[in-house]
Amino acid sequence: MKISKREMLGGVVGTTVAAAGAGRAVAQAMPAIAPGPFQPTTTSLSAYDTPAWFRDAKFGIWAHWGPQAVPGQGDWYARFMYTPGHPHYDHHVKTYGHPSEKGYKDIIPLWTADKFDPEALVARYRAAGARYIVSMGVHHDNFDLWRSRHHRWNATVMGPKRDIVGELQAAAKRHGLRFGVSEHLGASYTWWYPNHLYDQFWPKLGVSYDGADPRYADLYHDNRDEPFINTPASWYTRNAAYQAHWLKRIRDLIDSYKPDLLYSDGGLPFGDIGRQMLAHYYNGGSKRGTVDVVYTCKNLGSGEFSDAWSTQDVERGALTGINPKPWQTDTSNGDWFYKQDDTYKTAAQVIATLADVVSKNGNLLLNVVLLGDGSLPPQSEQLLDDLAAWMTVNGEAIHGTRPWTRFGEGPTQGTEGAFSEKADYVDGDIRFTTRGKTLYAITLTEPKTRLVVTALRSGADGRSDTVRAVRLLGHKGALSYRQTAEGLVVDLPATLPSRHASVVAMTLA
Repeated sequence: MKISKREMLGGVVGTTVAAAGAGRAVAQAMPAIAPGPFQPTTTSLSAYDTPAWFRDAKFGIWAHWGPQAVPGQGDWYARFMYTPGHPHYDHHVKTYGHPSEKGYKDIIPLWTADKFDPEALVARYRAAGARYIVSMGVHHDNFDLWRSRHHRWNATVMGPKRDIVGELQAAAKRHGLRFGVSEHLGASYTWWYPNHLYDQFWPKLGVSYDGADPRYADLYHDNRDEPFINTPASWYTRNAAYQAHWLKRIRDLIDSYKPDLLYSDGGLPFGDIGRQMLAHYYNGGSKRGTVDVVYTCKNLGSGEFSDAWSTQDVERGALTGINPKPWQTDTSNGDWFYKQDDTYKTAAQVIATLADVVSKNGNLLLNVVLLGDGSLPPQSEQLLDDLAAWMTVNGEAIHGTRPWTRFGEGPTQGTEGAFSEKADYVDGDIRFTTRGKTLYAITLTEPKTRLVVTALRSGADGRSDTVRAVRLLGHKGALSYRQTAEGLVVDLPATLPSRHASVVAMTLA
């Protein structure tokens, strides 16, 4: 979810009498949930426990991708192409035509995905260290990337005419990876309000955009009284008919693909309707009395959140300490959708973020930007290559690990919350993970001639951690080390086995 002041639109949030009446009918016709231990109540759902596979995976890669990648202008194109004064609007008018004549419906056929090779992509994702992958299911643009039974605007009959979700899932299965899908549909009904408007200046003054054309109401929605106006309450629709429509679509996605992970872009939508979906998902994902699936949503904006019945997702941010329950941060190496002349994260920044998140009992879900045709831009190619090289040497300090008694040390502590990610670490910043009696110290910068772990200084805080052995991952030679009042001091070789960050593994008594 992205909200900024420039996205504000005038309007009111409300529910029409007709919608309220539809809501009563919808509530009576709610589809039955799958049989199982969960009921759609917070008390019942709070019996959920995060499965071990997610706690062990630590790193996932997200294909946050769809028709909005085609113009090459970045995130939220489908919204801002209908917002005069925004660069997306200017680009659209110049490149495709005025949105009263050429709207988002005309971008969809241009998304042919002719270079999309899920087998090759997933192989690279696994080599880069991903243990789960996530496919876009549906973004705020209301376009389904699967063989949707309830929506004609989907990728199997339009655009690429391929089942994007199904193809990625099949490739994930072949490579032994868990598979997830993301849904951003809940916010679509208000987010896309600008397509109903018109220019307030010549030469198209008062000429409605194509979103007002009733022939395309099932793509653009037909509500006129629920604009997203930069308030949490306006992120999700109050229209009961739309809420029921969301449930049908997301249940179809769940039932057709049975994903290991489901992500919502916001809190759990729509009260009881959202709880119906979640109980259905958890019951369908239960095996021998244990839930084997993950639902991740945000403690941000509208909707409901509790880490008792879901896994917290922190967009482009982190937590400041070790969270008692597993959680996830999601971020991208660039903009969420491909953007020409974008600034991309380096491998050093991504690795440091990964180490920081894992040290605090979290997972990193990283979008690796795809071009509109399904291929990787050079920056994404380089990142995957660099991650693969680093993981080959240091992956044991990430996968299957657990937090230590403290997450790390050093001058850079970070800031809590969404949209607060920081990747500028300095010498002395270290993050810890553990596996059995092994403690891993991951440097967040390239270390110099020695590493000092102050948490292991002699007699520190009354501790009695005695270091029995020390090794540098990827280095075959012995290391000189000593435990002093300054800390555990490790002399490093002149040539380090990996770039960006190094890992010292210490066996503790």
